[in-house]
Amino acid sequence: MSTYLKFAGFGALTCLITSCETPTSPSTRQAPTAYGNRISNVRTTAYTHTERGGGRNAIGRSLSGQNQMSAAADWSRFPLGTRFQIVGTQDRYIIDDYGGALVGTNTIDLYKTSRRAMRLWGVRRVDIDILEWGSKQQSLEVLAPRRKNGLVRRMIAGIEANKG
Repeated sequence: MSTYLKFAGFGALTCLITSCETPTSPSTRQAPTAYGNRISNVRTTAYTHTERGGGRNAIGRSLSGQNQMSAAADWSRFPLGTRFQIVGTQDRYIIDDYGGALVGTNTIDLYKTSRRAMRLWGVRRVDIDILEWGSKQQSLEVLAPRRKNGLVRRMIAGIEANKG
């Protein structure tokens, strides 16, 4: 009987995980919190300074692994300067970077201080509390000189379409 319950539980967990893979738009999954908005089921990945992008963020500063840690996202969805906390942790991040693979997705790439920490994080779906939304205008100012890049143009178009 115990084996049957384990199998049934595993099947239920598999169904739950599979249903979580359905893409959702952050704007449709927000609930008010003490901070502002909670966004459920956000896909997160991890990156580190030893990868191709190096140790600087999109605004030319060193990536931060302390206090407010660096994170990258599509700025048309999470503008530059957006501050958030992963629910159930003390981990607070600020969107200060972007990445080509993130454009057109609701994925947030979390900065980790080592390859080991990056690998341990892997890919996770988490709930986040938005502490403060970033600035679309500031995002546009940083992106404008990089307009020749197709992915940057897509972000700019997304920001301009969602202004207001």
